Amino acid sequence: MQLVRRQFLFLAGAAIAAPALGQGAKLTLVIIRHAEKPDEAWPGPSLTSEGSPDKKSLVIRGWQRAGSWSALFGAGLGGVDFPQPAVIYAADPRAETGDEPSQRPYETIRPLAARLGLKPITTYAVGQEPALAAELTALSGVVLVCWEHKAIVKTLLPDLVGQQRIDGLPQK
Repeated sequence: MQLVRRQFLFLAGAAIAAPALGQGAKLTLVIIRHAEKPDEAWPGPSLTSEGSPDKKSLVIRGWQRAGSWSALFGAGLGGVDFPQPAVIYAADPRAETGDEPSQRPYETIRPLAARLGLKPITTYAVGQEPALAAELTALSGVVLVCWEHKAIVKTLLPDLVGQQRIDGLPQK
């Protein structure tokens, strides 16, 4: 399998097109980072979808971005640059790995999954990128993955590309 960089979607993620293993089936992976969390650039509280304070949830700007992803990927507004996924993955929001699990990757894709009538796959948690990469490379079609931004660059992309060198992959 050979991965090639196709394009980058803003600073939020990357789309990588690759032939999948098997009978020439094509896999297009769209990898996005979770939407905004609280920091100096995006003040305000982190809130669940019900409006309850939760430090591991999105800020209001993040919920707006989640809605934007839904329109771009789920309503055809983004054209070929934002292909409609047939499968959506997000980091497990209930995982018991490390500190408290972040809700942000799952919250980011909830509006898109609802629009498309898809059940997000949350089998893997941050820290389980090798297993996720192995599962992803066995798929075909358009697959969207929403993950924690540091883990995308540090482990998920390297696990996907292996020893291949792909110019332009993000470093942070």
